[in-house]
Amino acid sequence: MKRIFKHLKRYIFRGLLAVIPLGLTAFAIKILYTSIDKRITGLIEEIIGFSFPGFGLLLLVAVLYLLGLIVSNVLGRQIFGLLDRIANRIPLVKTTYNVGRQLSSSFSLPEKQVFRRAVLVEYLKPGIWTIGFVTGTIIDKGNNDEPLLKVFIPTPPNPISGTMVVVKESQTRDPGWSIDEALKAVISGGVIGPAEIR
Repeated sequence: MKRIFKHLKRYIFRGLLAVIPLGLTAFAIKILYTSIDKRITGLIEEIIGFSFPGFGLLLLVAVLYLLGLIVSNVLGRQIFGLLDRIANRIPLVKTTYNVGRQLSSSFSLPEKQVFRRAVLVEYLKPGIWTIGFVTGTIIDKGNNDEPLLKVFIPTPPNPISGTMVVVKESQTRDPGWSIDEALKAVISGGVIGPAEIR
């Protein structure tokens, strides 16, 4: 009886682990459907009188594709250049627009990775190490042009939110992990990831 219970427990747990990725994917699709597709489909139904599920997402993909084509030619670049100049003249819009533009340019260049490498940083108090990602360097003019590291510290389990610190190279440790390994550790809250600091 004990053996049967142990067998059931093991395979039920494995089944649960198999369902988690599928569940997360279904959840992401549901959010996309409710937040984008339903709204766009509702608007289209009011205009043309009919719609079908998924039409909003198809329309969004088509619009993004057309924008991509427009931006890729000379006239499109001139139009976006004009919008760029207008946005830079409006105080509050200027700040938000520039942040968005910098993020966009970071993601669009394959050779210019957003995260350059994974590091460990002492955070909140000495002796407590956390995973961080080097996003760039900054020169400390007041300290003999010493290069400092800009390190993004993500908040588990969401690697998009977090905080940024500026530290000396000597205040970081190289764990020898790839960016993927470190991201897995952050997203899973430490459940998945490297077993040792190399």
